[in-house]
Amino acid sequence: MDRVQRWNDLAQVLAIDSIRSSTAAGSGHPTSSLSAAHLLAVLYDAHLHLDVRNPASPANDRFVLSKGHASPLMFSVLKAIGAIDDAALLSFRKMGSPIQGHPVPLPDMPWVDVATGSLGQGLPIAVGIALAMRLDGAPGRVWTLMGDSEVAEGSVWESMAVAAKQGLSRMTAIIDMNRLGQRGQLGLGQVRKDDDQIRTRLEGGQGGLRAVEEPPPVDAVCEGPGIGRDEQERQRPEHGNRAKRG
Repeated sequence: MDRVQRWNDLAQVLAIDSIRSSTAAGSGHPTSSLSAAHLLAVLYDAHLHLDVRNPASPANDRFVLSKGHASPLMFSVLKAIGAIDDAALLSFRKMGSPIQGHPVPLPDMPWVDVATGSLGQGLPIAVGIALAMRLDGAPGRVWTLMGDSEVAEGSVWESMAVAAKQGLSRMTAIIDMNRLGQRGQLGLGQVRKDDDQIRTRLEGGQGGLRAVEEPPPVDAVCEGPGIGRDEQERQRPEHGNRAKRG
């Protein structure tokens, strides 16, 4: 099996488990999870280094799910890498479970470093983690998955400016360009213009930063610092609702 097929197969498993967990809970964000399934399949299989049995190891890479509402996907990844089992996954959003609607660092969930959900906060935290890792001499990278909605937040661009000024070459931000927000299509409503606007703003005003994109079916996980972009159009979701039959 070649690596692209492996990534596509893993993304399919992540998508199915995202739907299973949110359906079992009767709530969640399956569509936000589905749009990023390929991104995390490639990231965790080919790029992100993590000792699952020792999540506190300073040698580990760090991952921040800035689009925290896609937690079904995050927990599906943790199941796929052997951190949690299927019973834990299906306890999503149940009282007392560490598998909650947004990722939360808990004693029973040591693979989550940051509580997220408020859009625009993940990248600033990732910048802080990257600075701390550099001060500690840690060898790992910091990866952040953001939604395109939160790119409108000023904190995102302030963080990019700090990352560029500080030369944080071991930090990568990935933007899931599904072009949908809570109430419909984002921005100009024109895919290419939205993409170009982000690219121009990124590379034109933040010294040392660059955007990177790869074609489907496996999109947008770059090997160096930059931004990855999912190029697939998505249908309008029902915000916070489980998937429905038929």
